[in-house]
Amino acid sequence: MMPPTQRILVKSGGFSTQLARHVQEKIDGDPLWGSRFDQKNPTAVLQTHLDFLQNGAQIIVSNTYQSSIEGFMKQLLLSREESIQLMRKSVQLAKEAKSKYIEMVEKTNGTQESGLPLVMASIGPYGAHLHDGSEYKGSYSERVSSADLQNWHRPRIDACLAEGVDGLAVETIPCQMEAESVVDMLLNDYPDVKFWVSFQCKDNEALAHGELFSNAAYSIWNKVKKANAVERLIAIGVNCVNPKFVKPLFKSLHVLANAESIPLIVYSNRGEFYDEKQGEWTGHDDCIPLESYVPEWIELGACIIGGCCRVYPEDILRIRKCIDNMGNDN
Repeated sequence: MMPPTQRILVKSGGFSTQLARHVQEKIDGDPLWGSRFDQKNPTAVLQTHLDFLQNGAQIIVSNTYQSSIEGFMKQLLLSREESIQLMRKSVQLAKEAKSKYIEMVEKTNGTQESGLPLVMASIGPYGAHLHDGSEYKGSYSERVSSADLQNWHRPRIDACLAEGVDGLAVETIPCQMEAESVVDMLLNDYPDVKFWVSFQCKDNEALAHGELFSNAAYSIWNKVKKANAVERLIAIGVNCVNPKFVKPLFKSLHVLANAESIPLIVYSNRGEFYDEKQGEWTGHDDCIPLESYVPEWIELGACIIGGCCRVYPEDILRIRKCIDNMGNDN
């Protein structure tokens, strides 16, 4: 469990969800998802970050989830170097939004807590760039090696770090092997970099690929402990999951970890389902407001709470208010 004095931070919501409001184009289903707009409409990307910051987010994440050298070369006809520069630009836009937000706060004689907001670099899964739905299954882990995954992730990690971020959001990881591969690389080759790891889960016990969440998360925790790098691990948890799955997933980890205090992160979807055939989200009317889950997530040890797909700035504001009303002033 999380120590009671731990400050709970609020992460932004679904970036491409909000970005779609500004670009007036269909983003879901695009081979580059929201990453295309770092080149095509950087003003909209900047404004999307600001939307979340102005609604209480204390952590924003770069629009690099679906960025890759291969994707940019194929879809945008960029060179390898231009592709790397576009990833760097994505981080620049997030940092520019942070600066603009702090400037706005200061102009209204407000005070911004030291060190906040944080800018994290989104390091999405290998499967996202394949544009075949495999990031929701993790099936590629059966045909690519750990070294392959590390070699693919390294250039995007290097590009983001070159612009100076507060850490890496290794997120929406559907299989244990990929998480372990990336963490091994970070522990061995990036000694000062902080990071979190969040898994995508298909139900209340298993990752998208089928491994138990508890085993995968505890494996990462043990790797970090063995490397004496606990201070570099921001959190372990889940994202891009149905919010009703979070409680049993976290409870399963607590059972395995016994009394160990593992920092947890959750940024779930709204609870809707994406219909791949229709290319649309369904089930909106059946969703429970996300903020109603916040007290139990905090009780289970979450130190970072936010949103993923279909979670808008107004949802993040309600989450922030819920946390603040619970006395989150440590």
